[in-house]
Amino acid sequence: MEKQAKKIAIISYITMVGALIAISMNNEPKYDFARYHARQAFGLHLTFIAFAIFISQWGGPYAGYGLYLFYIVLWGYGFSGAITGKKQEMPIVGPLFQKWFTFIS
Repeated sequence: MEKQAKKIAIISYITMVGALIAISMNNEPKYDFARYHARQAFGLHLTFIAFAIFISQWGGPYAGYGLYLFYIVLWGYGFSGAITGKKQEMPIVGPLFQKWFTFIS
């Protein structure tokens, strides 16, 4: 694995802005490893933002705690995979992110 692909994968987990930067960094040349983690990170950040908006309107404080716990656990799982150079899918949502975000190439 190339260092550049690993660097792009790590950047993708640093907020939604990092995911967008990683997607643009992977335009040329295209690295499969970086694309994989960019999809995972983009999906995770997007899901977190969507649920945070929903919970802020209709949820209670404990729902917010659950959301943050879900986000931190999955973020750590994905980030550790990017650092170690592994393509490990996030539990439950990982396969969906790979299927839904095929426009990230």
